[in-house]
Amino acid sequence: MTTTKRSAKTMRAVQVCAAGADFQLIEREIPEPGAGHVRIRVQACGICHSDALTKDGQWPGIQYPRVPGHEVAGVIDALGAGVGGWSQGQRVGVGWHGGHDNTCPQCRRGDFRNCRNLKVAGISYDGGYQEYMIAPVEALAAIPESLNAAEAAPLLCAGITTYNALRHSGALPGDLVAVLGVGGLGHLAIQFASRFGYRVAAIARGPQDAPLAKKLGASLYIDGRAERAAQVLQREGGAQVILATAPSSKAMSEVIDGLAPNGKLIVLGATLEPIEVSPLQLISGSRTLQGWASGTPADSEDTLRFAELSGVRPMIETYPLEMVAQAYARMMSGKAEFRVVLTM
Repeated sequence: MTTTKRSAKTMRAVQVCAAGADFQLIEREIPEPGAGHVRIRVQACGICHSDALTKDGQWPGIQYPRVPGHEVAGVIDALGAGVGGWSQGQRVGVGWHGGHDNTCPQCRRGDFRNCRNLKVAGISYDGGYQEYMIAPVEALAAIPESLNAAEAAPLLCAGITTYNALRHSGALPGDLVAVLGVGGLGHLAIQFASRFGYRVAAIARGPQDAPLAKKLGASLYIDGRAERAAQVLQREGGAQVILATAPSSKAMSEVIDGLAPNGKLIVLGATLEPIEVSPLQLISGSRTLQGWASGTPADSEDTLRFAELSGVRPMIETYPLEMVAQAYARMMSGKAEFRVVLTM
């Protein structure tokens, strides 16, 4: 990783110059926001597994060099022309939803989350692995004063994804909701599900995660190595919702039979392998299989406010920007507990 000297008008940024290339710490000029954009002084940026889409060139049409990062928390430093409703010095964040076109059929119906031309910070434009970044105004989410930047950053991706999926799942307080995986997404999902008033079952492999799952709010822990999770869930009456946070299609396939009648398996863990399910498994009990992706900046604000009120917080490991290579490797190892965050 190369570095250069700093000047008063420059900033540090970490870029990827080509698919699969090493991170490069560089000095570049601090950019000016154009019309409809703001400049954010970045205070923290989470490292998400989806950053591999930038690092390894897995996103079709991505252009290089590119600065990764879509879990951005900071302060508005400058406003571009025509920006209203936001002020200099205001705390803001940018998550996966980095902008929309406002013109496609989905946007015209208010379904901004499924915009055909969705922008993603760190993919469509330079993200938060830098001291200052430019973002379109429609990507901004206000951050409550009580949340520090390092805590808020992961809530803008892992947080909103689990919170939003649960609140749209159809489960009611008192229902059995299972969380498959106790990791970067799962440890937040357990907290949110518990605060929603669900009876929470956490599913993982091995007994080592049981104490943490109970501490986070699970009333039941299922060791998928020791017993079949689907059978345990059925003994408990069946899960109204199973939130699949672990990126394992095999594990997802194995828990479908644990759903209650009219139950729903919601897929959050991204993987390329197919989920195996027979039509009879879905027809019997009128079960549903659904995918879920993140949400809009308004959804991010709901997530942040709920976290503020309920005490939900991510477990994080922090690294300075210059240690980005080590931080990224830690995230990719799967051994981080549980979200890795760069601080500026």
